[in-house]
Amino acid sequence: MPQMLIDYYKAIEDSSVKMLQAAQQENWDEVVRYEGACAVLIEQLRHRSQTEPLTPELRREKSRIMQRILRNDAEIRCLTEPWLTQVEHMMESRPQLLH
Repeated sequence: MPQMLIDYYKAIEDSSVKMLQAAQQENWDEVVRYEGACAVLIEQLRHRSQTEPLTPELRREKSRIMQRILRNDAEIRCLTEPWLTQVEHMMESRPQLLH
């Protein structure tokens, strides 16, 4: 059965939920893995959306899904910013290697 356009939005939302759960557990490898999955799905969505329009009902569902994805993204950012700051400080404190 071919995948409908709305299914891509649902899959991106599912990956964003899993990414949020991984961030809550400070499992940064999983966060990166789900971020990559989202990137692939978004690219597929971009391609598919050029040829498949959404009905008004599905556009409303898309809007609800996008709002949830944005809330997840905001929570993920709040959780990852301290970790990213730590990584930046670690990289700054490492001596620079000359090539």
